[in-house]
Amino acid sequence: MELTFYKYQGTGNDFVMIDNRQEVFDRNDTKRIAFLCDRRFGIGADGLILLEDHDTYDFKMVYFNADGRESSMCGNGGRCITAFANFLGVIDNEATFEAIDGIHKARIKNQIVSLQMQDVKRIDKHDSYVFLDTGSPHHVQIEENLKAFDVTANGRQIRCSSLYGESGSNVNFVSKNKDDNFSVRTYERGVEDETLSCGTGVTAVALAMHYIGETEKNLVTLQTEGGDLKVSFDTHGTSYTNIWLIGPATQVFKGIVS
Repeated sequence: MELTFYKYQGTGNDFVMIDNRQEVFDRNDTKRIAFLCDRRFGIGADGLILLEDHDTYDFKMVYFNADGRESSMCGNGGRCITAFANFLGVIDNEATFEAIDGIHKARIKNQIVSLQMQDVKRIDKHDSYVFLDTGSPHHVQIEENLKAFDVTANGRQIRCSSLYGESGSNVNFVSKNKDDNFSVRTYERGVEDETLSCGTGVTAVALAMHYIGETEKNLVTLQTEGGDLKVSFDTHGTSYTNIWLIGPATQVFKGIVS
């Protein structure tokens, strides 16, 4: 059977997109998903996303990591599926959709997609790192020489450590450029490697840096290996609300795979 797919990327975080409104794709076929995401033998991507019908909202987002397993929320994936839904004519310039962590709103204008993230009510500050959940769990720690830092080796060690158990955590390493600008490199669980960008990761970094006093701004620019993203938010005591992840999302190509 031939399957039509689309490839999208958001600041280098890339995804295989499939229109599954007719339920043509078996979401339980873990091996096939991993094959399609394989960069040598398949299409190649950080993850695979299904766009499905929803009874109440514009659509449903079903996200799988490159290992083939359904995963927690992906921020850049949420922005890319919004662009995909716009391309398919499912939405115009605004969307409300369901993902694994709940309901999200999104806006699209000139290939810039703004995605509203879930509120964050708890941030755990430790001596050398911060932990929080922005739809996916994230470990955030500051490093001085980020360009020379071995993200893969250090990220894997933290991800697999006793801190986070079998489920693990995504790991973000951060350096401050100025008060409203930070560089970020991320090791993603499920991909098990550094990715060029991580939407829930930069969201976690922006909130963590504000929480520990590294910035007083509520609009922060995050420089990733794949490009710049912005995160805006409101604060209510130690809680963060009205969180928006903002950046480009573009279609790379369309193809057919047997």
